[in-house]
Amino acid sequence: MASAPPIPTDSWYLALLGMAESFRTASPPKIKHCIHCLQSIFHFKPPSRIEARTHVQLGSLLFTHTKNVDLARTHLEKAWAISQSIPSFDDVKFEAASQLARIHEKQNQLHLAKQILRKAIGISQQSAYWHCLLLFQLAQIHTHEKDFISACELLGVGADYAVVASSEYTRALFLLSKGMLMLIDKKYAEVHPVLSMCGSIIDNYTGSATNKESLKVYFLVLQVCHYLMAGQVKSVKTALKNLQQSIQTITMLHSDDGEPFEIEPISSNPADLFHWLPKEHMCVLVYLVTVMHSMQAGYMDKAQKYTDKALLQIEKLKILDSHSILSAFQLMLLEHIIMCRLVMGQKSLAVQEISQACQVCSQNPRLLSTHGAQLHTLLGLYSMSMNCMESAEAQFTAALASTTQTELWQFASLNLAIVYLRSGNRQQELLTLLERINPEVLPTNSHSLRAASYYVQGLQAFFQARYNEAKRYLRETLKMSNEEDLNRLTACSLVLLGHIFLSLGSTRESMNMVLPAMQLAEKIPDVHVQLWASALLRDLYHLEGDPVRERDGYQMHTSFSQQLLKDHFQSSQQTEHNLIQWTEGPCPIHLLQGDGASSSIL
Repeated sequence: MASAPPIPTDSWYLALLGMAESFRTASPPKIKHCIHCLQSIFHFKPPSRIEARTHVQLGSLLFTHTKNVDLARTHLEKAWAISQSIPSFDDVKFEAASQLARIHEKQNQLHLAKQILRKAIGISQQSAYWHCLLLFQLAQIHTHEKDFISACELLGVGADYAVVASSEYTRALFLLSKGMLMLIDKKYAEVHPVLSMCGSIIDNYTGSATNKESLKVYFLVLQVCHYLMAGQVKSVKTALKNLQQSIQTITMLHSDDGEPFEIEPISSNPADLFHWLPKEHMCVLVYLVTVMHSMQAGYMDKAQKYTDKALLQIEKLKILDSHSILSAFQLMLLEHIIMCRLVMGQKSLAVQEISQACQVCSQNPRLLSTHGAQLHTLLGLYSMSMNCMESAEAQFTAALASTTQTELWQFASLNLAIVYLRSGNRQQELLTLLERINPEVLPTNSHSLRAASYYVQGLQAFFQARYNEAKRYLRETLKMSNEEDLNRLTACSLVLLGHIFLSLGSTRESMNMVLPAMQLAEKIPDVHVQLWASALLRDLYHLEGDPVRERDGYQMHTSFSQQLLKDHFQSSQQTEHNLIQWTEGPCPIHLLQGDGASSSIL
């Protein structure tokens, strides 16, 4: 009997590769079987090209789908070593380098990650796609280390390379990313020319409509964030409206399954093959910046509406792909809605959502390191609303000790000053703190924080019965608040001025302050200002001899008091309330709520 002819190399390889792919794409995926198929390729002593490619495939599978990171690293190291001696083998070579750097980064071996990326960048100039990707990746590592100077330098190198590679699209991505880091690093003077250049590039871009709108969304998000970081709530409205229109345009360009309605030509330039964010992630981001604006402007109902939409979208997306950026978006949305809840007198919901934010951080240590100070600030605000002043002081102190963010430090300091004022026995600490948050020397570009600083100075003068000085500070707050439509700060200033005029016996002036404060507080809605204003109205109508309106004011005040007392009791009975005792270390898992409690906001 004649022996069978030998099987050609590509036949056995393609057969095993096909089986591996069928296991990988099965529903549910059979990753273990897929790995076995790929491992069996080595038994055939394959050529170096197939050997290197298989090592990359195995390393990527193990890294993505298993906890065996060490074995994944071993495969990728072999792929990287073998591929460097093979000419014209860029995809395998640079994918191995990129994945290997990700593993080193995950294991917190950042020096090794940067080392391999620098080497790969140095030999990838002839491969436009990989050269750009590796530059983005190395810049991201420097960003995580808060080395914004090195990250911006790399992004600048990428922008220059994109010009040589004839890719205006990717040049804009590099420049927009550089602008984003400059905003984070508070380099406001330097960010303006970068964003201006980006605007010109986007206006003149002639590529696909989807790419153009994606760049426009990125550009407008940075513009909106620039305004919001400066506390310019009114000035941002045009940019925010343009952003919302742009995301609608992107949505209309694609069907529900993400496919474009009209087939757009795919660029033949490999340097163009990048995406900033998937369309669905962009939608969540636009919801997020809308929530940020609504919170600053004092539109709590609007913030709540868009938060609900965004969190629902995130839950849907996490089912398909639990990308880390979704957790970051979720955390930022929770941070804003928690502040809204506290303003609206919904403490029991707020503390549940603080617990949810802690859960998100407990699942991602990096988020805890970047948002720990925000969590302590939120717990400080919650403690203040519950009249737990010792806990509030401890939380704000913990936040101040763990943040390098100027605006967050100032926000926590302003609230800590109010805690000291309400406590009444911390005069020395209060005076020291007030010197650091003096609006005349406050080191901030934030219009809203400076306005808030004037309010706190006015509040302190009121507590010390220095009424004329208090009025001067509060009028400055009102002036600044009206310039940028800071509704909540306006309402607080008006009601405090009303209280001052009442203390001075000027009932008519007091009424002129309290009535608009009440109307504005109702619009927000701010239950605490409504409680304060209703008490003042009750007293004012009594002084005017108007028993009917006095009774209405009394009933209104009683209604708000009972509402807040009921919620106060409910909050104090929840396990999550004990989070106010946590001031250091990892989130206390035993105090976090179960999965079922999240239904309160989703």
